[in-house]
Amino acid sequence: MSTAKFLDAIGDSFGTGADVRPPLALIAGPTASGKSDCAVALARELQDRGRSAVIVNADASQVYADIPILSACPSEDERGGIDHRLFGTWDAAESCSAADWANAAAREIAAIHAQGAVPILVGGTGLYIRTLLDGIAPIPPIDPEIREAVRALPVAEAHAALTREDPERAMRLAPADTTRVARALEVVRSTGRPLAHWQARKEGGIGETVTLFPAILMPERQWLYDRCDLRFARMIEAGALEEVRKLLARDLSPDLPAMRAIGVPELAEHLRGAIALDEAMARGAQATRRYAKRQFTWLRHQPPGDWLRIEVENYTLKSICDILFRRFGLT
Repeated sequence: MSTAKFLDAIGDSFGTGADVRPPLALIAGPTASGKSDCAVALARELQDRGRSAVIVNADASQVYADIPILSACPSEDERGGIDHRLFGTWDAAESCSAADWANAAAREIAAIHAQGAVPILVGGTGLYIRTLLDGIAPIPPIDPEIREAVRALPVAEAHAALTREDPERAMRLAPADTTRVARALEVVRSTGRPLAHWQARKEGGIGETVTLFPAILMPERQWLYDRCDLRFARMIEAGALEEVRKLLARDLSPDLPAMRAIGVPELAEHLRGAIALDEAMARGAQATRRYAKRQFTWLRHQPPGDWLRIEVENYTLKSICDILFRRFGLT
C-alpha cells in the first residue's frame, strides 16, 4: 500500500469516509524475535505523528495472568507508556480458545478504532491471527459421549475409522496425529458432515473490515535460538520457578493451556524432585527452540505471500523498525 493511502487511513480523515476501512497493524514472528519492542517503537512513532496507538496481544501464552515471566509478557517498563490489551486477561484455571481470544480481540480492536486510535496486533500464535482475520468454522457442539468414545480410541484405530467416514480428511492427516485425527472423527460423527464442510463456512473474521498492514519478523535461525536460550535463563533469574510453584499449589488440571505453556511442565518436574534444575532449564530452552521452529514454518508458508517478511543480516531493533516505518509510510 502506498504511503498516501496509509496516511489517509490513519490521518485526520480517519473513519470519516464510508469506503475507508480503519487500519490494523500486525507484527508477527517467532518467539524471542523482538515483536514487542517493534510494536512499542511503531506505537511511539505514530504518537509522534499525532495518532495514538494501542497494542493488542496475539500470543496464546501471554493471555494468562499467572505466567507473565514464562510467557515473556512485556513489563510496565517495556511497554513504554503504551496501552497494552489482552495481556494477562485470563486466569490459568480457564482455557482461552482461539475463538475466545478472537472474539475478545475483535471487541478491543473495534473499541480502539472508535476512540480514533490505531490497533497494533502483536504475537506469534498463527491460529489466533488466522481466526481473527478469517473467522472460524461454525461447528456445532460435539456430543460429549461421541467425544469420549473417539478420544478413547487408539490413534491407529481412529485413523482407520476416519478413512472410512471422511477419507478426504484422513488422506491429509498423518496417521499418528492423535489430536487432529480425533478432532476430524468426532466432528463427522457428531454433526454428520466432514470437517471440510464446516471450514468452508467460516464466520466472524474481521479481515474484510480493516485495512491490514502486516509484517512478519524472520530473523536468522541461530541468532534466534541463542536468544531463546538466553531468555529462558533470564526467566529463571526473574522468578519463573516461583510462578510454577504457585501454579502447582492450585492443583490445576495438567491439560489446561497455562499448565502446558513452555517451561511450566519442565520446571514442574524439577519442583517435584524428578529432575535437577539444570536439566529442567535445558529442556525448557529446547522446548522454546522447537516452538520457534514451528512458528517459523507456519509464518513462512501460511500467511499470504504479499505479507511483508523481514529478513535482514543486521537484525537489530533499529534495522527492523526502519523497514517497518518505510513499509507503513512513516519515513
